Amino acid sequence: MSDWFRLGDYDLLVVSDGVLRLDAGAVFGVTPRVMWEPLVEPLDEEHSLPVGLNCLLVRSQDKLMLVETGVGNKATRVPRGSGVAQAGTLVEDMARHGIRPEDVDIVINTHLHFDHCGGNTTYRDGKLALTFPRARYFLQKGEWEEAKNPNERTRASYLPENLEPLADSGQLELVDGEAEVIKGVRILPAPGHTAHHATVEVTSAGRTAVYIGDIVQHPLMLERLAWISSFDELPLVSLETKKRILERAIVEKDLLVCVHCPPPGLGHLRLVDGKRKWDAS
Repeated sequence: MSDWFRLGDYDLLVVSDGVLRLDAGAVFGVTPRVMWEPLVEPLDEEHSLPVGLNCLLVRSQDKLMLVETGVGNKATRVPRGSGVAQAGTLVEDMARHGIRPEDVDIVINTHLHFDHCGGNTTYRDGKLALTFPRARYFLQKGEWEEAKNPNERTRASYLPENLEPLADSGQLELVDGEAEVIKGVRILPAPGHTAHHATVEVTSAGRTAVYIGDIVQHPLMLERLAWISSFDELPLVSLETKKRILERAIVEKDLLVCVHCPPPGLGHLRLVDGKRKWDAS
């Protein structure tokens, strides 16, 4: 049975790069531990939580797009406290659905942290190369500039091996603000997690799916607006962005695609007795 599902003129499929483990305290930021710990799965001995690495394939009549590429398989260095032992499975998961890297026409990154773009590149014959050799890679110009010139706080998340092959490839497409990649597929600014973080919307036949990137890192954060991760560079901006996107999702009944929720990360946010409730699909 196929896991593809239809949204208007498009077929969508969630594929996984595996599981990432993040420090639980960092995930929930300044929210006191006594508030979130009773609501999450038991922590391991390193006090970390497993989070998904859900990537999205969007297929039109003549294009195949991939939103986000996970950690990747380069066994690269990662920030301390980030467990990647179960990550790097994206290409294999795509292969289970009969899709090869060379089949992908477009790759879109919401931002360039290692767990969202690490699969953009791979080692081939001992050299760094693009994992998806025919694809054009779309991302925000401001995000690219920040990733190429990181500061002391952001340097651990922006890894050169995820960026350098793109710079020389001739396949990098930098956009500034809102951009329509193909009809019905838009990149939209959603600042807060990084200054130039973006979301991706797929709209067709009156329905919308929103790939929300790093607006949240856990399902509880969909239901509690004020729970903001310490990974967010601009937490108050992140709060306003999160509020805008999630409130619209409730009103418009948008399908949310959440990268770090348990696979496949699909669901709707609803109001139940005046409170937000996440209904996973």
